[in-house]
Amino acid sequence: MKANKALLVIDMQKGSFTPSTPRYDTNGTVNRINSLADRFRKQNLPVIYIQHDGNGSGTFEKNTTEWEILDDLEVNQTDILIDKYANDVFYKSNLAATLKSHDIKELYITGCATDFCVEATIQSAITKEFDITVVADGHTTGERPHLSAKDVITHYNWVWQHMIPTQGSITVQSLEEIIKKL
Repeated sequence: MKANKALLVIDMQKGSFTPSTPRYDTNGTVNRINSLADRFRKQNLPVIYIQHDGNGSGTFEKNTTEWEILDDLEVNQTDILIDKYANDVFYKSNLAATLKSHDIKELYITGCATDFCVEATIQSAITKEFDITVVADGHTTGERPHLSAKDVITHYNWVWQHMIPTQGSITVQSLEEIIKKL
């Protein structure tokens, strides 16, 4: 599969979506990710699901229920699954090698949690000079002590729109805007 862009779906795992850890607009976020993933697959572009692996920490242990991808996400046999071990997906994972092997220069980023793993991955990807499109309505998080989940999402979308990239670029667009250009 040769391509220049890939869709990253970060940490959309059962352990992050529990009654004690509700996420903002879960169903809408899942539906938008499914829609975008379908578009990528139809163009023979990689869809990469990232799963946090607790690696002996007692949470998100590989092959446990909490480690599994949400049932409502449509994972295809051609999709790529990558384990991650820290907030930044690039840290000690095989993501960089996978992207290089597919000649990926442009990342479309979605997932959970906006203010942790999504944010850390975007910051890391910027320094690696990727062209980044953050799917503005394709990431989610939970309520925080000082901000609602919706406000966290709004805040980070604003931050990312105003970042200064290195050699790459960064844009923040809704699914509707992205579909128009794909």
